[in-house]
Amino acid sequence: MLAVAGRRQVRWSRAQSSRLHGVGYPRQMILEHALLAVIPGREPEFEAAFAEARRIIDAMPGFLGLELSRSIETPNEYLLLVRWRSVEDHTIGFRGSAGYDTWRRLLHGFYDPFPTVGHFAAVSLG
Repeated sequence: MLAVAGRRQVRWSRAQSSRLHGVGYPRQMILEHALLAVIPGREPEFEAAFAEARRIIDAMPGFLGLELSRSIETPNEYLLLVRWRSVEDHTIGFRGSAGYDTWRRLLHGFYDPFPTVGHFAAVSLG
């Protein structure tokens, strides 16, 4: 399994990937987190490109929704939260798709530095 962390590639086995869901826990929705530092002055252009790229991710199997929020204190910084059915739906399905090439072409030129992406699962507090 191949995932991209920043600009480096990380290989995971299926066993390692399944551990991302939590040992002994049923598979649950995964939240992808990325803090996007957009080159200052390019925010309107980025938002327009993201609106176009949104159609690509909307069509991906396992995609459950997303939120893109802009920082109040740092206007060129955005928080992207994407809900996936599984880590694999993101790392293998989306990133391995033909649509990801278009996503990358539309958005990756706006970032400096390139974002680090993380995956999170809800914690039961009850």
